Amino acid sequence: MRYLLDTNVLIFMLSAPAELSEKAKRILQTEVHLFVSMASLWEIGIKQSLGKLQIELSVPGIEAQCHLRDIRILPIRSNAIERIKTLPRLHRDPFDRLLIAQALEEGLVMVTRDGIIPQYPVQSVW
Repeated sequence: MRYLLDTNVLIFMLSAPAELSEKAKRILQTEVHLFVSMASLWEIGIKQSLGKLQIELSVPGIEAQCHLRDIRILPIRSNAIERIKTLPRLHRDPFDRLLIAQALEEGLVMVTRDGIIPQYPVQSVW
């Protein structure tokens, strides 16, 4: 399978691995088709600049860690942005809506602890 890591999973992986579920840990340790959206890096940068997220790594440092772990960075494509228009308005977080749209467009399973995301027509695990 191919997996898209939600921003919360990326943060936990890098700074608080004990927060990950056993299933998420297993996926991170065994699966080879892992992706992180460029939108997650953008979200982390915004949260760091607002003082809402305290992790030691810079955004380029996070990207480097992804590359070291063979996690591919998924670009933001126009088809995913277009797909956002058709999503039900269950989630107000624009980053999560973009990740959902990307997962749907790319055929990815989302790894997330967000309880709203499974309400969308996207496959998810936690």
